[in-house]
Amino acid sequence: MSTEKTPYAADLAPSEPSGSRGASPAAYGTASGDTFPRLLAGLAAQRPNDTALQEKRYGIWQPLTWAQYNKRVRDFAHGLAALGVERGQIVAVLGDNRPEWLIAELAAQSLGASVVGVYPTSIGEELHHILTHSRARVVIAEDQEQVDKLIRLRSEAADLPMETVVYYDPHGLEAYTDEFLTDFTAVEAQGREWGDEHPGWLDEQIASGRPEDVAVICTTSGTTSRPKLAELSHANLLAMAEHLTTIDPIGARDRYVSFLPFAWIGEQMLAVACGLSRGLTLSFPEDSATQKTDLREIGPNVMFSPPRIWESMLSEVQVRIDEAGWLKRKVFGWGYAIGDRVAEQRIHGKAKAIDPLYWLADQVALRPVRDQLGLARIDHAYTGGAPLGPDVFRFFHAIGVNLKQIYGQTEICGIAVVHRDDDIAFASVGTPIPGTEIRITDEGEILLRSASVFRGYHRNPEATAEAVDADGWLHTGDAGFLDEQGHLVVIDRAKDVLTTSDGTRFSSAFIENKLKFSPYVEEAVTFPTDHGMTAMITIDPMTTGSWAEHERLSYTTYTDLAGKQEVRDLIAEEVLRANEDLPESIRIKRFVLLHKQFDPDDDEITRTRKVRRNVIAERYADIINGLAGGSDDVTIRSLVTYQDGSQVERNLVLKIVDMSTFRAPEGRGRRPVWSGRR
Repeated sequence: MSTEKTPYAADLAPSEPSGSRGASPAAYGTASGDTFPRLLAGLAAQRPNDTALQEKRYGIWQPLTWAQYNKRVRDFAHGLAALGVERGQIVAVLGDNRPEWLIAELAAQSLGASVVGVYPTSIGEELHHILTHSRARVVIAEDQEQVDKLIRLRSEAADLPMETVVYYDPHGLEAYTDEFLTDFTAVEAQGREWGDEHPGWLDEQIASGRPEDVAVICTTSGTTSRPKLAELSHANLLAMAEHLTTIDPIGARDRYVSFLPFAWIGEQMLAVACGLSRGLTLSFPEDSATQKTDLREIGPNVMFSPPRIWESMLSEVQVRIDEAGWLKRKVFGWGYAIGDRVAEQRIHGKAKAIDPLYWLADQVALRPVRDQLGLARIDHAYTGGAPLGPDVFRFFHAIGVNLKQIYGQTEICGIAVVHRDDDIAFASVGTPIPGTEIRITDEGEILLRSASVFRGYHRNPEATAEAVDADGWLHTGDAGFLDEQGHLVVIDRAKDVLTTSDGTRFSSAFIENKLKFSPYVEEAVTFPTDHGMTAMITIDPMTTGSWAEHERLSYTTYTDLAGKQEVRDLIAEEVLRANEDLPESIRIKRFVLLHKQFDPDDDEITRTRKVRRNVIAERYADIINGLAGGSDDVTIRSLVTYQDGSQVERNLVLKIVDMSTFRAPEGRGRRPVWSGRR
């Protein structure tokens, strides 16, 4: 190991949060040294009639109080015991966010077992790997779609340990007669009977649970290989929650909308760990189609989303403003300029106590946009999981959203570094949370150490030893440095940091984020070649489609739209803008618009939308070679599947755009951040 520099350590003695809403955690027991089931029992005793969870069904919010939540967890825990689930075993949960997901999680933990979350979009080999590696005998599945996956997998894989599948949405499953299938409510009913026959047994199990027990197993992103299963204890997660809330207090009256998969560490971090330790209310949207409307109805106080959600929100604003009349555009542009100025002062602790002009701009221009996005009540908003472009970051601060970048990994419960309210730098990810130490090796790798560092990878001691050294330092594999203010600046994965011929070190992710700031670019993957930097770009179908309609440009499919010369020129102007802010040696010289979007089902991106570069490099080798070779186009074979299931292969010619010969139309102004128009 390399000689390491002096660590930058945060205050190791976390202070008590101040100014939180409602009762403090001390009112119903501190999270320190506790477990999730014991915290739930404490909340049910202290606040039995307050709403713990609410789910929207058929357009109506259905509340579940803390007492009801605790009762259902106990019934399901007894039901799992009746199914043979024992301490130390793992229960898998596969499905979208619903109260039953958390009921299953807390029930398993009540027995001393743990849960492994599976992304609802997982299929085939990925699903098989998680279920076999975790040896999950009981799988909780959401609906017919998920049950059908498991039935098919069971018929194909002889080594699958799965014995029972419990589904919590029975629609479409009424005629299924497989003996290993059972309804969630039936397990609860069985649990009530089992509990009556074993009085006091579950209380003994909950009381004997230890903070060091595995609470949840989260899969790593798996950008280069099959995902590993990271074991996180109650103590790991609750230490993270306690340290985060010393910076940003969260209280019992706060609300959180849970729409990101519980299989992701980010949702376990805030919805579960912070939710139970601080007693906030969780709301579950009816489905993905109503998610934005439901977000507006709830008006959450706390929100955590990966960059793609914030980028999507910005794209929505850009489309709406571009479709508005000239007066609304002028008013918003005026308000945004004032908001941007005040945000610059605020994030450096220099904002005026009262600014009447800002108040007016907020009322007529900025607050209506926040309200449309469901962010009118936001106190704490976070982004993480991947870098967020500085321009997107700045936009949300300009409209009055207190957005902060966080940095962490699954292996440290999702968060180790975060911005403070009055100390935000758009190019950094902030400073360590209390209880966290950070160290940069001579090779530039980021090391982290705290009580939230995971127990290890499930059944993989070799990988665990590589990740955490004998002194407890987590080797992140990321390259970065601490700036003069002590902020952490993350460059990229250490193995992905490259050097140009003139010695410039650069990150492909940094260039790609510059490109993705464009409302018309959904994804970009860059490659260094002898001709300079090149890129494969996928367009955003919503914003690009809206632009095409405004330009009266007809198209049929995504492939047709991406193949239009007008769209290539549109994206070329966006690449030109991104190049302005990049050193000459790493500017994009050539690019191609891909004929399809990247798809996690094709292993091109992970479930959290991180690019699998090795898969892209292999699958699109012909395109990459065409970009590197200086040709004007590249011909590929594409498999087209029609709605009737029939398939046909056809040749597609993808045009390559050479930026050295591209010229933007004269007099074309630079478009503002909030608009897709010049």
